[in-house]
Amino acid sequence: MTIDLTTLGRAARAAARQLARLSTDQKNAALYAIADALIAQHDAIMHANAEDLAAARASGMNSAMLDRLSLEGRLKSIAQDVRNVAALPDPVGEVLESRVLPNGMHLERRRVPIGVLGVIYEARPNVTVDVAALALKTGNAVLLRGGKETLNSNRALVRAIQDALAACQVPAEAVQFIDSADRQYVAELLRLDRYVDMIIPRGGASLHEFCRQNSTIPVITGGIGICHLYVDASANQDASIEVIYNAKTQRPSVCNALDTLLVNSQIAESFLPRMAERLRQGGVTFRADPRAFRILNASGAAQDVLPAGESDWDTEWLSLILGVRVVDSLDEALEHIAAHSTSHSDGILTEDAANAERFVQEVDSAAVYVNASTRFTDGGQFGLGAEVAVSTQKLHGRGPMGLRELTTYKWIGRGNYHVRA
Repeated sequence: MTIDLTTLGRAARAAARQLARLSTDQKNAALYAIADALIAQHDAIMHANAEDLAAARASGMNSAMLDRLSLEGRLKSIAQDVRNVAALPDPVGEVLESRVLPNGMHLERRRVPIGVLGVIYEARPNVTVDVAALALKTGNAVLLRGGKETLNSNRALVRAIQDALAACQVPAEAVQFIDSADRQYVAELLRLDRYVDMIIPRGGASLHEFCRQNSTIPVITGGIGICHLYVDASANQDASIEVIYNAKTQRPSVCNALDTLLVNSQIAESFLPRMAERLRQGGVTFRADPRAFRILNASGAAQDVLPAGESDWDTEWLSLILGVRVVDSLDEALEHIAAHSTSHSDGILTEDAANAERFVQEVDSAAVYVNASTRFTDGGQFGLGAEVAVSTQKLHGRGPMGLRELTTYKWIGRGNYHVRA
């Protein structure tokens, strides 16, 4: 089947103009209808997801990716996330600044929708719903292109979304799905600049690089997280171990899970064996630098330890593997993070306020934590309702991209038939 992206883009642009006129109540009604439709069509959605999971297992997909693909036990919470978005304040129409010029003309800067979003993602069907909800709340139309692994799931999810929109007299073209796994449509979408205003890729480094190199549309990149925690000599060791355990094991297949642990040499001998013993309870194995390798092997607390290769420090594990390195100082920890972080989520565990403040100032990541798990980098956890992506760029959004990050602004001048002198 051939898909005409120009037709989809033209319809999305027309839908975006209609969405821009909707009141907050109308948009919220559509979101509540979507949440209800997801529950009402639960069986059809789960059947489609089961087909995708069966095909993925047959192809040899790893457990981390299977976890991302599965909707098992998650559809109710996904629907609740949509309701949470409806309950959030609507940023559209917010007046960012207002003043009267010396000539008497009134000038204001008002928050408005971006227009049409193109979102490219892989084996995470929940993204379909999250993006649709955030786009609708902010008055944006969206073209979705999921991975081949999620084709059946996305068809079922978009069907439920479009049924709900139609029932609310909102154009179904506000949320459209490129129903093909053919990669040619990714390249075509990246050049649909006549209709699409922003491209948001969610996937691996190769997808982000492809979008940056081939898009004629502005691209927001991120979502690749090589995340670090540094355990300072002053840290509360018992509490730090539980933070590390959470950051690594709570959901290891996602971008904000911990990848590399840096431990100050002053506490490494006592701390590392206890940390490893606790994390082994969650099934974690280790890739250790020479000093950490010696300590862990000598202690007998961790059997599943391998020497770290140089590339391991640049690996997003997405599994129950943790890189461990001993460092002599905060300076060395900061140097390691600067060299290997992807600017996603990094943190320090410390009781030293000066060290904490220096870490916050020097680590150039979208989310920086003091005495907290990296797993908090999430739109829902940040009170944003959901997220369309986690941006590691500095423009136009950074960190979890919620409602405000899907808006721009326009200047509005109101005069009395003013002319410029």
